[in-house]
Amino acid sequence: MITIYIRRIAIWIRPVSPFLIASLAILAAIWAVRLNVVESSDIPFEVVETDPSPTVEFVIELPAIKHNPSDADISRLSTLNTIFPDRPRMDVVQYTVKPGDSVFGIAELFNLEPETVLWGNYEVLNDDPHLLKPGQSLNLLPVDGTYYQWQQGDTIEELGELFGVDPREIVDWPGNKLNPIELEIEEGHWLVIPNGRRTFQQWFVPTIARGSAGVGRTYGPGGCSGDYSSGLVGTGGFIWPTTSYIVSGNDYWSGHLAIDIGVPVGAPIFAADSGVVVFAGWAYGGYGNMVMIDHGNGWQTLYAHLNQVNVGCGQNVIRGSTIAGAGSTGNSTGPHLHFETRYLGGFVNPRYVLP
Repeated sequence: MITIYIRRIAIWIRPVSPFLIASLAILAAIWAVRLNVVESSDIPFEVVETDPSPTVEFVIELPAIKHNPSDADISRLSTLNTIFPDRPRMDVVQYTVKPGDSVFGIAELFNLEPETVLWGNYEVLNDDPHLLKPGQSLNLLPVDGTYYQWQQGDTIEELGELFGVDPREIVDWPGNKLNPIELEIEEGHWLVIPNGRRTFQQWFVPTIARGSAGVGRTYGPGGCSGDYSSGLVGTGGFIWPTTSYIVSGNDYWSGHLAIDIGVPVGAPIFAADSGVVVFAGWAYGGYGNMVMIDHGNGWQTLYAHLNQVNVGCGQNVIRGSTIAGAGSTGNSTGPHLHFETRYLGGFVNPRYVLP
């Protein structure tokens, strides 16, 4: 039993009547019930008058409280959906390339820049997004930047200068597991260079103008050998080269100066504008079967990964005429049209010129 002694309550009034004393005891019991200390039916109490003087003393006897978890009156609803804090990834993970994958699509999946995918896999992709093949295992960095294997004689300061970052960013990156006090890096150790950038080699067939189409033989069996100075001239306005308007796979970015349009094998490919064919057939560099058209106004268009080629060298083509069938030849993980637009030898994002 828990005994609550309320002693020596000084009441500077006349002697308290037994009725008032009993009322106070009842109020105290009610107070205990409202605080969930005990059930009201379990409160036996006894009022003891010890002194007729203005000072009153009484005792209330309460049952002992047993802390049994199963009998607890207070409970909390369980939370079914627990939200875990969103912690950044620190380690390099491996990803197996699947059919239909692209460097651009993989980068989007892991919230990375497509350049980071290339920079993290130089030994596999050699800076060429067209070398992506199903079954390859890729390194995917936790942040945008580059991946570097430490060589004998390297210094952190040199790496910082090479990749354009503060050397302390390399040392402080947790995934590199470096001790900034005693910096010792073993040869062959791979380092993530957060926000690091480097130049990379571009892989593409150079622009072939109609007057110098003969150089095309250097770039594959489909290269033309003639001089096609005369011929149709384009309108300067382009149409979509397919009936599909869906960019699927690689979009236009610094490592892929074209858009990939999703089309099934055999779908018709149209000339985006009128002009003269300066390349028609197999091309090196992962393009597979390819057609290049010179439009006679500074513009050239290129169509790659074709299943079949329906035009030949020096042929005049009219805007909207069928020049090939879509495919997946060359370095390609699935059917699509690789479409380039060039002006005066420079690359232009096709999205800027297509309606």
